[in-house]
Amino acid sequence: MTAKLTNNRDLTRLLRPRSLAIVGGKAAEEAVHQCRALGFAGPIWPVNPKREEMGGLPCYPDMASLPAAPDAVFLAAPAPATIALAGDLAGSGGAICYAADFAESGPAGVARQAALLEAAAGVPLVGPNCYGMLNLFDRVALWPDQHGCLPIDSGRGVAIISQSGNLALNLTMQARGLPIGYVISVGNCADVTPADLIEALIADERVSAIGLHLEGLGSVARFSEACLAARAAGVPIVALKTGASAKGAALTLSHTSSLAGADALIDALFARYGIARAHDPATFLETLKVLHISGPLRGRRITSASCSGGEASLTADLAEAAGLETPDFPPPTQSLLEDVLGPRVNVANPLDYHTYIWGDLAAQTACFGAMLGADFEASLLILDFPRADRCTAADWDITLAAFRAAARARPALPGTLRMVASSLAETMPEAVAAALLAEGIVPAAGLAEALRAIAAAARIGEAWSRPAPAALPEQPLPATSELATWDEVRSKAALAEAGVPVPRHRVLTLTELEDTATPLPAPFPLVLKAVGADLAHKTEVGGVALNLASREALLAAAHGMSRLSGQILVEEMASGTVAELIVGVSRDPQFGLFLTLGAGGIFVELLRQTEQVLLPASRADIAAALARLPLHKVLEGYRGKPGCDMAALVDAIAAIAGWAIAHADRLEEMDVNPLLALPQGAMAVDALIRMRNPSQ
Repeated sequence: MTAKLTNNRDLTRLLRPRSLAIVGGKAAEEAVHQCRALGFAGPIWPVNPKREEMGGLPCYPDMASLPAAPDAVFLAAPAPATIALAGDLAGSGGAICYAADFAESGPAGVARQAALLEAAAGVPLVGPNCYGMLNLFDRVALWPDQHGCLPIDSGRGVAIISQSGNLALNLTMQARGLPIGYVISVGNCADVTPADLIEALIADERVSAIGLHLEGLGSVARFSEACLAARAAGVPIVALKTGASAKGAALTLSHTSSLAGADALIDALFARYGIARAHDPATFLETLKVLHISGPLRGRRITSASCSGGEASLTADLAEAAGLETPDFPPPTQSLLEDVLGPRVNVANPLDYHTYIWGDLAAQTACFGAMLGADFEASLLILDFPRADRCTAADWDITLAAFRAAARARPALPGTLRMVASSLAETMPEAVAAALLAEGIVPAAGLAEALRAIAAAARIGEAWSRPAPAALPEQPLPATSELATWDEVRSKAALAEAGVPVPRHRVLTLTELEDTATPLPAPFPLVLKAVGADLAHKTEVGGVALNLASREALLAAAHGMSRLSGQILVEEMASGTVAELIVGVSRDPQFGLFLTLGAGGIFVELLRQTEQVLLPASRADIAAALARLPLHKVLEGYRGKPGCDMAALVDAIAAIAGWAIAHADRLEEMDVNPLLALPQGAMAVDALIRMRNPSQ
């Protein structure tokens, strides 16, 4: 499937070049060597005015002397020279900028990076401060070092986009059998971004899946567009996002001048657009392998077979930790396995088939075939090969042959996979991995990583099963004027106009309240609160009195609060509350305004159980976030207690979110705490809004 690009830049010549110009000294010479070693078929034109030849090829003194405009240019000169050379790129398909000392190095580097873009005059640039590009389909190595990749002359492979050059280099050295078609180091992303590359790579039908190493996202809106394009093209994505810790975020800033957004918002973004997240390089690679073979999975049910109770138990533990399910075998499968394994084996999932059939090809084939017949989403054989330098693997080869035969007899259905997993990464030989991949069986190096990869593919499948969300809009930049805090009365009045239910209320002075002729907003019991923009935490200073059952009690509470404010809020007391929630709106430098949902009232700081939702948010987004909260069981009704009016609760939150987006140019922060979830309806009983004053 060919995806429609949402940007207007064609990167085909740069990523799939037929001619190359390689400019610079030592690093450029190495790139020439790597291209020739890989077998690039097109012309390679080295450029260096001080040399006659480079890597066995004649050198050109400058870009103007080249026989034709190259499709791709590798600029491996120092930063000042790179800026000058960028002015000579007109007519080319784009350039890879290897040099560092740009925006990652401080204010002077920021100026150099701006000059680089100005000199390039719209010609696509990858980098600067990046290691280069490998295209193993077309045997291109614009890469100043060794790498561990092999050409892919037929078939498909994964693409890896990495902000870290050294991490990209390390990933090429994997010995896990993963077919890598592209490795692109993007560095500072001054011009071409990961989003641009995603859209370009999904147009290459040889790319089966995309892996991202990200330190920052750039435009979140632009990234969301690319994620939707990848989904439309059927190309799944896994991301290794660093900068989650405070220390990691600080290093990210100094490394590639990227702004690392709040990590919870990264999770929310990935969850919305079906991007799997890996937290370590091994899981990242194993997830790519799973996605390369099977794509997204249709569910989380797995089965495994091993000849050890310890391995079966370990698989069950790790599967549960990864969020996978190990259900019992269906009765027909159970019966078949009992017939094959005999009365001495207790048939259960995960399956310990013992060693009674070890070395028996026919019996093992029958055992594995019965297990595959359970039609779970992932069927695993746990098999650790012995060291080739000290041991023989003859019996292990029989077990592997049995599983392969069973898999051939029962091909994997769409959204499912067959896997041979070693418990240790080093006990999956690369030759075995390559042979299994050729048959459509995932060779997983490391059991924990394998199960996390399966769970990641299942999360993508779950996301893709839902209607595709809209792309995120570019939120307006906030005003730079002074902040003003709105008191509770003004804040709730604004929300009420947006459709958020609030209690019946009146704002009175103490004198008015003392007058028995002054009408009250609702029957007793009532709530009394001190009013003031500086009273953000009224409870702690005695500014709230609940459940007041008489005018005498009301007056007594009012006299006690008169020291805090000259105005007093009298409002109805809601009853039958199922749960209290906090609904907050905050601003992030990258994501703009976002919603936080969690247990409210006094439990906010105590439980710290929250979900973040990116704005704008649909009712489905809000309902899904509520469902992820531990509080959701209470909202639905717990241990015989009634649940809340979920539709009304979602409506109220959606109205809050809608008001926030409508005022995105001025809103800095909003806190609705608590929002009461009631058996009928919902009610915001306290709110605080901080707004930028209108620009003069």
